[in-house]
Amino acid sequence: MSRAEMDALGWDSCDIILITGDAYIDHPSFGMALIGRLLEAQGFRVGIISQPDWNSAADFRKLGKPNLFYGVTAGNMDSMVNRYTSDRKIRSDDAYTPNAEPNKRPDRAVTVYAQRCREAFPGVPVVIGSIEASLRRIAHYDYWSDKVRRSVLPDSKADMLIFGNAERAVVEIAHRLARGEKIGDIRDLRGTAFMVPPGWLPSDQWDVMDSTEVDTPGPLVKHADPYAMEEPASQSACATGEAPVDGGQPIRIVSRAERLAARKERRAHTVIRLPSYEQVKDDPVLYAHASRTFHLESNPGNARALVQAHGERDVWLNPPPFPLSTEELDAVYESPFARRPHPSYGDAKIPAWEMIRFSVNIMRGCFGGCTFCSITEHEGRIIQSRSEDSIIREIEEMRDKTPGFTGVVTDLGGPTANMYHLKCKDEKIESACRRLSCVYPDICENMGTDHAPLISLYRRARAIKGVKRITIGSGLRYDLAVRSPEYIKELVTHHVGGYLKIAPEHTEEGVLSKMMKPGIGTYDRFKQLFDRFSREAGKEQYLIPYFIAAHPGTEDVDMLNLALWLKKNNFRLDQVQTFLPTPMALATTMYHTERNPLKKLHRQGAEVVGSVRNGLQRKLHKAFLRYHDPENWPLLREALKKMGRADLIGNGKKQLIPAWQPAGTGQKAAAIVARQGREGQAPRTSACGRQQRNSASPRSPVKGPGGFGKSGSAPRKKRTP
Repeated sequence: MSRAEMDALGWDSCDIILITGDAYIDHPSFGMALIGRLLEAQGFRVGIISQPDWNSAADFRKLGKPNLFYGVTAGNMDSMVNRYTSDRKIRSDDAYTPNAEPNKRPDRAVTVYAQRCREAFPGVPVVIGSIEASLRRIAHYDYWSDKVRRSVLPDSKADMLIFGNAERAVVEIAHRLARGEKIGDIRDLRGTAFMVPPGWLPSDQWDVMDSTEVDTPGPLVKHADPYAMEEPASQSACATGEAPVDGGQPIRIVSRAERLAARKERRAHTVIRLPSYEQVKDDPVLYAHASRTFHLESNPGNARALVQAHGERDVWLNPPPFPLSTEELDAVYESPFARRPHPSYGDAKIPAWEMIRFSVNIMRGCFGGCTFCSITEHEGRIIQSRSEDSIIREIEEMRDKTPGFTGVVTDLGGPTANMYHLKCKDEKIESACRRLSCVYPDICENMGTDHAPLISLYRRARAIKGVKRITIGSGLRYDLAVRSPEYIKELVTHHVGGYLKIAPEHTEEGVLSKMMKPGIGTYDRFKQLFDRFSREAGKEQYLIPYFIAAHPGTEDVDMLNLALWLKKNNFRLDQVQTFLPTPMALATTMYHTERNPLKKLHRQGAEVVGSVRNGLQRKLHKAFLRYHDPENWPLLREALKKMGRADLIGNGKKQLIPAWQPAGTGQKAAAIVARQGREGQAPRTSACGRQQRNSASPRSPVKGPGGFGKSGSAPRKKRTP
């Protein structure tokens, strides 16, 4: 991180310099550390410039000129999500910065950092990556500017973009540049994107499939005449074995295997041309069509290259990278990490580090395909799992090397808690699959749901000397868990620290269908098993369900029904998880275009999906989730009257809110209602109000007033922090 450290190592220069918007924590949960150690293992000298001052190029020169390239990342989060709430207000802290100090990274950090690298040393290749670059690799709707923005490639002026998990690509780029190859000649790596001249193709063998319009007729095909009295000449020649009269070769029967191989070869040399940036920025239907096409081309086994015009140049995207094998993933995670922040930070507290310091990542990817989540777009649907031995070694290393370890492992997980070693039963089926989710509308019959490897890992991990307890902090996919009651018993008996978080997200089928989430009945089945095994273990434990407000497709009546469900089950949400449109997510497409990209797009007759945007409806949806808060009651009373549900106002058990108002409460909500009355407006009661989202706060703890044995909510004395 400094010239002094370079001198201590005897380095006169760095081969590769990584720029990051996060504090440098040498731990495999942080991308710059993982990539840095991987490149180090390949023999390269790696420097890291953490949270540089972006107001000039001076900080970008402090380690000198890199011999090979700059690698630029915004950090573990998209910089806009990191810096702003859903109300587009600047956050007061940054979890990835020492002492949570805010404003240590710029807006759109990848673009700014890449431009400063260009200024620092013109001519040095710049390679961008991280979730920010990955999710902005094509034209995308940007919530914070409320418009469609170009790919980050032309804006950043980078030479190459690496998307998804980048280990193979970044190592290959480093070695090829070290051999003297120019970065502009590296065009064959999976998981990379770059700018090319219009109409550029890798070779003459490539074909272009035009997908720049919808509702256009396909090519006319002349079908055979079933009533023809004479055979065509070619058929006669084939039947008799004689050479055709025109001197051509006889027709040869091609086997099925040959046909499939030829089709696969043809597909591998086909690029799909998406609607251009200029088209999608002003045309919601074409934007939704481009989004649907993009997501259908996400399986590494059958994905084709994509190209999208941006003005006078094209953005070319190679197919996604193949997942790492278990052995490869083990090697990546078993680099010699220090497992702590860089010493230059002294005793400063870094919240993100405090949260994960005693946890272990056991897998990558998610085949859930939830439309509001970007994990699939970044890490892919195919689960990449570490070996049990590798995970055990990391726990032992954490026990021996991580300061403050008391014997409690806070998590064994990843994007989900329970997809470890789950995969398709047939690799051929997996490579040919085009589904957007392996578990929606139901779990695919070809998806393995055996939790035995995970149960084995839990049992072996908690038997490690010095380990007192292992809790599971990652979100549980309960629709998979109910397929393995033995797993639920193991989890509930040994690995729940009083509370277990799960995410039904909503109760109403219409909203859940836009989320691609299972129905609430699956939650009920899981809760029955959870309660049963908790009783058998002699433990009082609670489920903490999370819900999303203001998701595309949500109407006020949906939020009302969810509020009634919450009250019936004695749940009180302390905070609210509101929908935040992140770049390239399918739900973001719904939010921006008000079309459903889960279905084929048409100009006429396509399904319309309402977006929740206006400020009043946003407050109303949040208020329904916090029905128990007196501050929300004036707004809810007015809305219930407009919805014709004044019967829900009163003090009865089946009523949602009381008719009385505690003194000194609800003043802000009452002022909103009064203002709307003066303006002749009422709270909207449909989903087409174009509402903005509330908050990008972390998942919300749930508070319960009691009656756990009946409802599963936590009693008052057990309130979560």
